[in-house]
Amino acid sequence: MDPKACVLRIVEVLPKESRFAVHAGSTRAYSPRQTRSRSGPGTVFHVKPLKRPARRAFLVVHASASAGWLGLSLGLLGLSVTALVSGSPAATEASYRSMAVFANWLMIPVALLTFGSGLVLSLGTPWGLARYRWVWTKFWLTLATTGLTAFSLRPGVNAAADQAAAGLPVADGAGLLAAPVVSLCTYVFMTAISLLKPWGMTRRGRRLRSPATSPKGVDGRSLRQTA
Repeated sequence: MDPKACVLRIVEVLPKESRFAVHAGSTRAYSPRQTRSRSGPGTVFHVKPLKRPARRAFLVVHASASAGWLGLSLGLLGLSVTALVSGSPAATEASYRSMAVFANWLMIPVALLTFGSGLVLSLGTPWGLARYRWVWTKFWLTLATTGLTAFSLRPGVNAAADQAAAGLPVADGAGLLAAPVVSLCTYVFMTAISLLKPWGMTRRGRRLRSPATSPKGVDGRSLRQTA
């Protein structure tokens, strides 16, 4: 006899209460709620997406801090050139003292603000942190320049300011000239890739991509706003 016919025969023989229990149990076993609870692949950091006002606020903060960091590097370059080419000890001392003020009180807060706001924007928007090569490159460059500013540029500027105040020749004047040049080129490069968004997706981004997060499914307007 057909197994399906045997099952139907048994169900017909059972009382109505038993039939209801059998059907209810089978319904719970294959509940659509349990099926929908299985989520697809996600990112390493599960961050709630930013709402539009918050995204715009963080975007303004990030753009302003990045522009300020670029301006401070340009100011450090001008002061370093003045300290090297000026034949006046007073002008040299004033230049290095001004560089110390920039490095101690402005560069570190602006660098941390740029890094933090950029991290929030990458994790809270469809761009992600490691999905696109330009975002991933900018993240590591920002982290590296922040570390160099805190642990290399700042001590060197303070040492030069102390030497100039004591009337001694500055030992590493060329290095203090090279540091703003390198940082300025780095910030211009990061600004360029933020505008152009080159190189496409990373290997991880291609692996995590699904029809819902493909370039056709992602809102292009939101991506442009979070650049």
